[in-house]
Amino acid sequence: METEIANATLKALRRVLRAAEGGSRKLAVATGLTPSQMLVLREIDAQPAGTPGAIARQLQFSQATITAIVDRLVALDLAARTRSDRDKRQILLSTTAEGRRRVAEAPDMLQEIFTGRFGALPPWEQAMILASTERLAALLGAAEMDAAPLLDSGAIDRAGAADLA
Repeated sequence: METEIANATLKALRRVLRAAEGGSRKLAVATGLTPSQMLVLREIDAQPAGTPGAIARQLQFSQATITAIVDRLVALDLAARTRSDRDKRQILLSTTAEGRRRVAEAPDMLQEIFTGRFGALPPWEQAMILASTERLAALLGAAEMDAAPLLDSGAIDRAGAADLA
């Protein structure tokens, strides 16, 4: 009985991992971006003249991660950095026309689908899933790993679609 439940749990976990990989590949094919890059690009698009710090807080990413991702988005001509007219020390982020096009054409991201469906669950079920998932992370020795709220198995600030091939 214990082995059956353990195997069923491992199969369910594997399905989640495969869904994350499939979502990353689908996004990469459609946009050439990783899920973290698309999240940052969407947040920049949603916050015209937003700062890297504000983006980092909103997405719960570290400042260093945001800097690395924005570097890549700027290199791909999807985002731009400008200095604030009011405070020259402050950097403002915006999307380029190509960045807005990719945001508009991107498929729904797996974490957006999850968030919508998860939010529709009753609070007791949300709490149960959270507790079970945290316990699973602890069983796997991953309870203390730094992780952003992102369904993606790769490094958050990896280069891009080439990494997903």
